Amino acid sequence: MRRAHCLIVAGLLGVAGLSIAASVPRDTSHAEIMRGRYLVAAGDCAACHTADGGKAFAGDRPIPTPFGTIYSSNITPDKDTGIGTWSDDDFWRAMHDGLRPNGDHLYPAFPYPWYTRLTHDDVLAMKAYLDTLPPVRQTVRARELPWPLSWRASVAGWNGLFFKPGEFASDPARSAEWNRGAYLVEGLGHCGACHSPKNLLGGVKRGERFEGGMGEGWFATSLRPTEGEGLGKWSVAEIVEYLKTGANDRARAMGPMAEVVEHSTRYLSDGDLHAIAVYLKDLPGDNGRAKTQTASADADALNRGRLVYVDQCAGCHMEKGEGLANVFPPIKENTGVHASDPTSLARIVLEGAHSAKTPQKPEGFAMPGFADKLSDQDIADVLTYIRANFGNRANPVAASKVADVRKSIAHGQ
Repeated sequence: MRRAHCLIVAGLLGVAGLSIAASVPRDTSHAEIMRGRYLVAAGDCAACHTADGGKAFAGDRPIPTPFGTIYSSNITPDKDTGIGTWSDDDFWRAMHDGLRPNGDHLYPAFPYPWYTRLTHDDVLAMKAYLDTLPPVRQTVRARELPWPLSWRASVAGWNGLFFKPGEFASDPARSAEWNRGAYLVEGLGHCGACHSPKNLLGGVKRGERFEGGMGEGWFATSLRPTEGEGLGKWSVAEIVEYLKTGANDRARAMGPMAEVVEHSTRYLSDGDLHAIAVYLKDLPGDNGRAKTQTASADADALNRGRLVYVDQCAGCHMEKGEGLANVFPPIKENTGVHASDPTSLARIVLEGAHSAKTPQKPEGFAMPGFADKLSDQDIADVLTYIRANFGNRANPVAASKVADVRKSIAHGQ
């Protein structure tokens, strides 16, 4: 139920094996419903299944993908437009196999490739909670995909190539905490859906999992424990603080990640957040592919960028890029500034963004947009400057890249 987790395509071969759990009486106690509520929050279901200004979980939120736009489904218990007539087995098949009750394929913008790892008990607990929601009559708009992608049967070919159903299996050689973190990251939290690079067909590049990827028009940085773009310099405590509050001394959650914090991770227990951090810190490195500067920045571009920085940025982020504690994030050694793909940096400068609001940090500081104030070249120059200074080492940014991002924003992508 989370973010643009890349789409699909073609091929009509190889339907993934179905796995329908046997029907068992479902626990509908208050405790079980509350457990389901927690799991729904951990799965970040509200973020995708609630349209801007719409009713919670009623769907119809546009999910942009490289192939077109899909609109999220209504998961309230409305019998006509939601899941009110779905049985427990229907819901299990959707989560575990990516199938609708009538056997049609769901598109992998719905992250069933990750939810398939969930246990049967957890899936039924989620259904128990969703069944208690107020039913909302909300017809969802039709997907906007070109043929043959608009034909749901084409997903069978995609599944044959990229989808392997199956519940999470604990590693007996690892601690219970590590396994809990793996379950949340690899399954319910579906972090790799955004934080992994994808191939041309929208499938995750398995050998590069968690090395950063595109999601909903933004670039999600690497979660590998490497320095620069990754989490190598982040401590377990800093990861927990970021996921719980939306900010730490290194960064603030903005864009889609702000929604993840607001709708999901801030509700998780400290134990689960710690487990997530432990698992992320134990991921392998980036296979030697350092996300550091490989091209020299033009001296004129650096000088122009410095002037833009002093004029437009230093007032908040400070002269030496150190930011203002608990208010404006530092630019110095910032993992987002090191991103191998500068799309998110360009988006933030162009359209601005609000940081996450949480009980611990309710300010919701915002970065203003400069699309009407700075040219594509100005933005490219200042991004090139900050990516080459303040302890940062990342590649220059071209004005053509900023122009592409500006165009995507104008098209609602």
